[in-house]
Amino acid sequence: MPQQDNNPYVSQALMYDMLASYYKYLDPNKHIMYYQMHLKAIQEAVKQQSSRYQMNSGMTNARFFHASPDAPAVDVYLNGKLVLRGLKYKEISEYMHLPAGQYRVDIYPTGSTSSPVIAENLLFVPGVAYTFTAAGPVSRIKLFPIVDKPFVAAGETKVKFVHLSPDAPSVDVAVKNGDVLFENISFMTSTKYITVPAGKYDLEVRLAGKDTVVLSVPRLQLRSDNAYTIFAVGLANGNPPLDAVVARG
Repeated sequence: MPQQDNNPYVSQALMYDMLASYYKYLDPNKHIMYYQMHLKAIQEAVKQQSSRYQMNSGMTNARFFHASPDAPAVDVYLNGKLVLRGLKYKEISEYMHLPAGQYRVDIYPTGSTSSPVIAENLLFVPGVAYTFTAAGPVSRIKLFPIVDKPFVAAGETKVKFVHLSPDAPSVDVAVKNGDVLFENISFMTSTKYITVPAGKYDLEVRLAGKDTVVLSVPRLQLRSDNAYTIFAVGLANGNPPLDAVVARG
């Protein structure tokens, strides 16, 4: 049985092609507009399909997130090669498309290579996307690997939550005046993805099992055809304060 194509840009390209054909003689301006949109959707479909093929052909995607509240900006080295320079607190890199395999990950304060704050040997598994997170206070900093699943079915929206505040207790995540989405999430824990309707959300991070709100995430726009991760970072009792970082993937 053939596998359904979940690339949303393919269906968009087909729709725009039909509209361009329909308006070819009725309205030349609309014909040109829809034809240009058709071409753009084709380009995006090819890029996404290429990424899927490569991810299934011995490649991996990896990005890095600086979530250590008191650590300086850092440089990231993979197998001795500088791949990221000056990654600051709350910054997340773009995915890097890399051959799968064993990697030496060294993270140094920016501009220094004398004493890494993190040094790990990690296996990058083919076909997997990772967010490698520098988490915890700098005195006890750790590299926390999170497996991402950024691909979604056409029209789908999904989201997961990651607790990265070192002094915050376990939390729940809920829609304001609505349902609880994630329950009892402790530090350095990533939830599974859940599927939600696309739309704008006011979210609350609460003490687990209670109504006490420790962090508000207002007007969060979650669009269809996307996966999102919400990271809770910062300190519950100090500076920098609790904050949310939202990233696709």
